[in-house]
Amino acid sequence: MNKLKPFICSIFITICFGISASGQQKEVKVEGKKIIIYQLLPRYFGNKKAVNIPYGTIVENGSGKFNDITNLALDGLKELQVNYIWYTGVLAHASLTDYSKYGIKPDDADVVKGRAGSPYAIRDYYDVDPDLAVNVSNRLAEFEALIKRTHDKNLKVLIDFVPNHVARSYFSNVKPKKVTDFGVNDDKSIAFSTKNDFYYIPNQPFEVPVNTNEYNSPLKKQMNGKFTEYPAKATGNNIFSASPSLNDWYETVKLNYGIDYSNGKEITHFNPIPPVWTKMRDILIYWTKMGVDGFRCDVAEMVPVDFWEWVIPQVKVVKPGLIFIAEAYNPKVYQQFLTQGKFDYLYDKVGLYDALKKLIKNEPKANVNDIANVWKVESAAFGNQMVRFLENHDEERIASKSFAGKAEFSFPGMVISAALGTGPLMLYFGQENGEPAGASEGFTGDDHQNGRTTIFEYWGVPNHQKWMNNGLFDGGKLTENQKSTRNFYRKLLQVTTQNDAIVNGEITELTNAKMNNRMYAFIRYTKNQRILIVANFDREKTLNTEFTIPENMLDLNTSVLIKELLTNREITVTTKNKIPVKILPSSAQIIQF
Repeated sequence: MNKLKPFICSIFITICFGISASGQQKEVKVEGKKIIIYQLLPRYFGNKKAVNIPYGTIVENGSGKFNDITNLALDGLKELQVNYIWYTGVLAHASLTDYSKYGIKPDDADVVKGRAGSPYAIRDYYDVDPDLAVNVSNRLAEFEALIKRTHDKNLKVLIDFVPNHVARSYFSNVKPKKVTDFGVNDDKSIAFSTKNDFYYIPNQPFEVPVNTNEYNSPLKKQMNGKFTEYPAKATGNNIFSASPSLNDWYETVKLNYGIDYSNGKEITHFNPIPPVWTKMRDILIYWTKMGVDGFRCDVAEMVPVDFWEWVIPQVKVVKPGLIFIAEAYNPKVYQQFLTQGKFDYLYDKVGLYDALKKLIKNEPKANVNDIANVWKVESAAFGNQMVRFLENHDEERIASKSFAGKAEFSFPGMVISAALGTGPLMLYFGQENGEPAGASEGFTGDDHQNGRTTIFEYWGVPNHQKWMNNGLFDGGKLTENQKSTRNFYRKLLQVTTQNDAIVNGEITELTNAKMNNRMYAFIRYTKNQRILIVANFDREKTLNTEFTIPENMLDLNTSVLIKELLTNREITVTTKNKIPVKILPSSAQIIQF
């Protein structure tokens, strides 16, 4: 494989067009500032320790702190044109680190995944995770200081809102006065009640699933296969059984939004308003008043759309401009969650991400037609409300062995991922440095196999740590290849956010845009600017061709100078209505003419 050069990459962005039943493209003009989201887990972002002992303690492996996200760190993210930072894992969640001297009840190892625990098994909705504080007693103030630092850099703050489930050990230490914890007033003798916060399996104790891996791990001394919960509560992923499996979200408890799931049916009871609704509204308002600018809502589809319709407008009254992003995977309800549910944006995992992943992995049946199919599904109606990404905490790292193996293979996919709509583009920390997630970390097993950076352990993320460079955030320890990858992201996002045709232009797909099933091309244009975008997913073949440009866009009577924006390389074109291109394997270009 030839070494890939910086010239191979380009992008266009903020577009939205539909395909009619006849197959003709409908050109739709869209405008607006592009949101660039950077997802990071403070637990890992600022962690300088690199010993990485599987199942290591916080003392052995370390943990990043709010204070580690310094002005230098924020400046480094602004180089990538980031304007929203998603601080993941901020809310206090179940873990095996003992903070009892601070009044925090210890968690039971049998219902905690890993040693640091899942950021989505919330232990206290009104608190931040003590792992992230230098002074645990001052943890909320340290988070507020991070919010202020972020705002001072003209960046906005997103955090997770986890509405569907809580940790089995849920108990709020810092809740405001008059707030009642979940389940305190429940009638535990019945499976469902409109007044209960949880669902119950009457007269049955909770049974811990057998986790052979952890029983053979350093955690075995803390595990006895038992957890006292009587009667058992329903598990977070809608398991209404006292004995969930190891593959279930067994460490969590499902919250009751007024839906009776008895006998396989879903009967709603939304009048009067269920108590969980008001409790969740108050939690959202609590964090909004602290300065948060938006919420990424975990498994939003598992919570009734009626709740979102009710709660989101109320919270936005407190802070106009607040944004809500839904983690959603069912295209059949996308429109409902955007219109009735009032969400600003949805994940675009099922659709574009899945289509691009096949192309990036070089799967035999991968085809660029799948990209066009995304347009057909999303169309102009809500294509600009989809969050595009190639990595996040749930998905495989691009450079992992289980995904692409090399960060460079994703470059044409980044072009397309960022291009389909005016909606947000999301990066996952370390992605821009080619993080491969190649280690056995603990609960998640061998990351050579699953390709993900753990969210359950205390850990150092190697390529990110090279860029962090012991708090300098200057990339001083990155290899030349890693620096090249970062430079691609930096230049790509600079073009993405500053070029008028890319930000505000219309789109037309070229008639000769699909020369094979590994190449895709189209034009972005405004009255005064024209951009040709070409992506080549083929890992071996260089693309040598020329594109016929509509006469109303390029009518050459004399020679004209064109420019590839990411490299500033210029060439003179003399052939009427045609632009020649030569694109290396796994690469893309953006050409201004």
